[in-house]
Amino acid sequence: MSAITLGIIGSGQLGSLLCQAARKLKVKTIVISDDNQGPAQNYADQFIFSKYDNKNKIKEFLDKVDVVTYEFENIPVETLKQINKEKKVLPKPNINEIIQNRKLEKTFVNDLGIKTTEWAFINSAEDVKKNEKLLPGILKTNTLGYDGHGQFILNSLSDLKKDWCFTADYILEKKVNLKKEISVVISRFSNGETYIYEPIENVHKDQILKHSKIPADISDKIYKEAQSNAKMIAEKLGYIGVMCVEYFIDQNDNLLTNEIAPRVHNSGHLTINAFNISQFENHVRAVCDLKMEPVKKISNAEMDNILGNEIEKFQNKSFKDNEFFFDYKKKEIKDKRKMGHLTILKS
Repeated sequence: MSAITLGIIGSGQLGSLLCQAARKLKVKTIVISDDNQGPAQNYADQFIFSKYDNKNKIKEFLDKVDVVTYEFENIPVETLKQINKEKKVLPKPNINEIIQNRKLEKTFVNDLGIKTTEWAFINSAEDVKKNEKLLPGILKTNTLGYDGHGQFILNSLSDLKKDWCFTADYILEKKVNLKKEISVVISRFSNGETYIYEPIENVHKDQILKHSKIPADISDKIYKEAQSNAKMIAEKLGYIGVMCVEYFIDQNDNLLTNEIAPRVHNSGHLTINAFNISQFENHVRAVCDLKMEPVKKISNAEMDNILGNEIEKFQNKSFKDNEFFFDYKKKEIKDKRKMGHLTILKS
């Protein structure tokens, strides 16, 4: 189908699944990663092990690819901008500049008239005291942090220990009286065409995604609002590729945008089996400027993440026809590490 070569920065499970989708489209993949154990090397056409500031290795990578994408957002924006001067980076690096910074991200979303949790920018204990109305709340580092890293629960001012170290900027978010969490995966092409997957309902455990199901058990109003907000965000960013918007729904059925992920997303893994075109294939199509094909849902579905040594139970198991087991082939088992997932198609 295509003689294009796609460069992927990062070699985790999202990179692996992008490589598999690309192979289906006859798109060649070259992965560059600073993790020499990264499982995407099992699926890429070529793997380059390198730190992201090694100019010689970056040049070797860029000489071999036509377009560049990434599987995680915490890559220095300057690195992406330098790469973008040589080969197009999609999604665009300036999008990461907004999304890597919680203050910029929340301000961007609020400026579109889209609701988020109540929040304030924090860089000292005094700032927390001034915003006591946001307690109980969650203090999150303003940059970096995922799967619960860099997050601290503050129930009251007494949780601000004397030895608390404000070595970084934070935002303080008021805790939500949560009814449920959902996400919307949207793919947007360079000509502005979009496909929005229906909202997915998510359950987190210890701030790590444990279970997803489609369709989400939500009202039509929230369904439409969640899709419409995701579309507005993607259009305003001039986004190309797949993006995920994570939402909270509170007890009063308010839809609150939590975070934007500028990449394919764990909650969208079930699209591999539940749709004729997965989020991964749509991302490859969009960033490689291939034709957008009609997307059709095959089945409702549920997905469970397999964490840590749970993987050992699955590796020797047999599965039913409606069950699809994915082993990420990670070399080292760690507690709470995503080692694989299981998707079950439902009628």
